[in-house]
Amino acid sequence: MFKKTLLVDMINRSSETPADRRNFLRGMGLLSAGAVGAGLVGTATAESASAATPSEGSVLNFALNLEYLEAEFYCYAAYGHGLAESMATGTGTQGGVTGGHRVPFKSKAMRYYAEEIANDEIAHVKFLRSALGSAAVSRPAINLQDSFTAAAVAAGVIKQGETFDPFSSEAFFLLGAFLFEDVGVTAYKGAAPLISTPAYLEAAAGILAVEAYHSGIVRTLLYENGLSAPTNLISDARDALDGSGADKDQGITVGSGGRANLVAADANAIAYSRSPQEVLNIVYLTPGTGVTKGGFYPNGLNGDIATS
Repeated sequence: MFKKTLLVDMINRSSETPADRRNFLRGMGLLSAGAVGAGLVGTATAESASAATPSEGSVLNFALNLEYLEAEFYCYAAYGHGLAESMATGTGTQGGVTGGHRVPFKSKAMRYYAEEIANDEIAHVKFLRSALGSAAVSRPAINLQDSFTAAAVAAGVIKQGETFDPFSSEAFFLLGAFLFEDVGVTAYKGAAPLISTPAYLEAAAGILAVEAYHSGIVRTLLYENGLSAPTNLISDARDALDGSGADKDQGITVGSGGRANLVAADANAIAYSRSPQEVLNIVYLTPGTGVTKGGFYPNGLNGDIATS
């Protein structure tokens, strides 16, 4: 395992600017991200889900897949166990969870933050499963072990051959949480145009608001704990992985002076949007189209929206 100071020192040895890092990740970095994910990603066989507008049920099930991942991560971090099996059943192939254990929190406040977010994510899973009824997908196989190491290597936070365990310390837990939180915000905002039923749209907006609260908490804690360097590297990697070609991600500092940037938003202070396929590129840890599994979902997602 690696201490926070080692992570920061590894990154500070580079003289690259944020713009240089983004250009590198979009070029050679994408190749390394693909190589890192090669052991986790299978050959694409399905056509892109973007060929047709998905149903609202498909969109909600896509969100449920993401909520399963967040809920499992925070449950293990806060309580040392995952979701109850009764909350993991449904249509599609139910999978298990690899990795995860309780974080050895030293700060009572940090432990309370983790527990509150875990409870929120559990509630999101329950809500979406209830809204979908018998159409709710089961929890797919989730990897909370190799996936984090692959993501950290691709981002340049650690080197090939090293291990990143987000459950090993408070600092690593925050960096692991950062991988998810901003993605959740952009995913819900990007899905909004696909939902027309007022009740579903209101519910999705409510979940988006809570995910944004979570993102703000995590970004603030990362900044306060001096973790801006590795956090910004993860942001750059996410931005490169989504395959959009646009800048849809922001680190937690701006400028050479390290001024805080706690809200990820465009010039109009509006949150970014990602399509389901862009989100899949990130959680599968592989850019491009036609990918059906990998990264945090070694066997892919359940439901109609599962191909990048």
